[in-house]
Amino acid sequence: MIKAKTNKFICLWLIIGLLGLLGSCRRQENASHRGKGTSVKERLHDAESPAGHQKRPGEGRQAVGRGIARKNYDRRARVWEPTDIIELTEDEQSVIGIETVKAARKPLKSTLPVMGKVLEHPYRKAIVSYAFPARISEIHVRIGDWVKTGQKLITLQSEEVGTAKSDFYKAQADFELAKVNYERQKRLFERGVGAQKDFLAAESGYKVAQASLNASEKKLHVLGFNETQVKEIAETHQVNPVISLYAPINGKITINNATLGAMIDQGTEILTIMDPTILCIDAEIYEKDISKIREDQKVEVTVPAYPGERFNAEICFISDILNEETRTITVRSEVQNEKYKLKPGMFADIRIFLNHQEEALVLPKEAILDDGDDHVVFIKKDGKYYPQLVELGASEDSHVEIIRGLMAGDEVVTKGNFQLKSKLYDEILKKGHVH
Repeated sequence: MIKAKTNKFICLWLIIGLLGLLGSCRRQENASHRGKGTSVKERLHDAESPAGHQKRPGEGRQAVGRGIARKNYDRRARVWEPTDIIELTEDEQSVIGIETVKAARKPLKSTLPVMGKVLEHPYRKAIVSYAFPARISEIHVRIGDWVKTGQKLITLQSEEVGTAKSDFYKAQADFELAKVNYERQKRLFERGVGAQKDFLAAESGYKVAQASLNASEKKLHVLGFNETQVKEIAETHQVNPVISLYAPINGKITINNATLGAMIDQGTEILTIMDPTILCIDAEIYEKDISKIREDQKVEVTVPAYPGERFNAEICFISDILNEETRTITVRSEVQNEKYKLKPGMFADIRIFLNHQEEALVLPKEAILDDGDDHVVFIKKDGKYYPQLVELGASEDSHVEIIRGLMAGDEVVTKGNFQLKSKLYDEILKKGHVH
């Protein structure tokens, strides 16, 4: 019986030992599988040996970008390293057609891009109307016509004009009669044959007639007659109830509400004249950018209608009131409207130049590739190509400022860089034994 218990005990320990051995084998197998199933980035990192570190072109030199030493920006999301080298065969180079340019310093303006809208210039627009009831009897212009200051536009018939002219003629006649009587009484009084009371009465009547004439003349001015026209009325003595309206500015008839025979009043806008040679562009500037804006700053304007054409403008007004809802202020620019291409109501893209031209290290925009949140270029040195992270600054037309990552004279790929990036990742995958 004791022997049977001993045999059972030995069998139990054998079973425990076999289970332990089996667990050990499974752990080794899982470890092996983990080595094969690791992410590409982890395996690429393990596959790259520190002993293989090579000095990248230009390492140790001071970068031109504002005196900051060139350095690499280590991002965990990036799978390549600056030590990676791309070599191309002659056949590959001919197929890809690589082109390069040397990073160089050139004048570059810092700009602030904003959206705006083209508007009529408030000082180059006029609405032609009449302050009294009248009827349109003649129309001398049509919509689209160009007019000059003082040009006749509309002729009106007005009862107010007829009454005012009649009152003026009556006042003029009363004044002439009172003047003759006053001069006669004055001579008689000076000779001692006229009574003083008659002279004083004549003098009083003369002054009253003179005041009435002045009042009737002012009434004509209120109705729209100028000094020259009033003199003509005084000479002709014609009670014609017509008055003509003239252009107050040079410009183009943009709105014409005139209809022959139509009645108008003080609320009727008969014509609108606009001078389109100079227009305004209003832009909304965010609160954080207000400190960058000054009057007389240069502005470049583009509109969707003419995508390749630029119009030069200049800031003439900065609002003193902040819009509390949008947190913006209005900035107005004046733009020369060459060939009258710009139309009020158009939306515009505006670039405000914030400073004078300063030299900066620049590259063509086509040399810059996006790599996640980073920007990368390829440097050519000794027939080989090296990836290099760069930090961008201001941009102007087809060039962009390089703040960090390059120095003047570096030969950078502008054509074929997409193919180089593809080859770089292909070689990284090969390094990581990923097929």
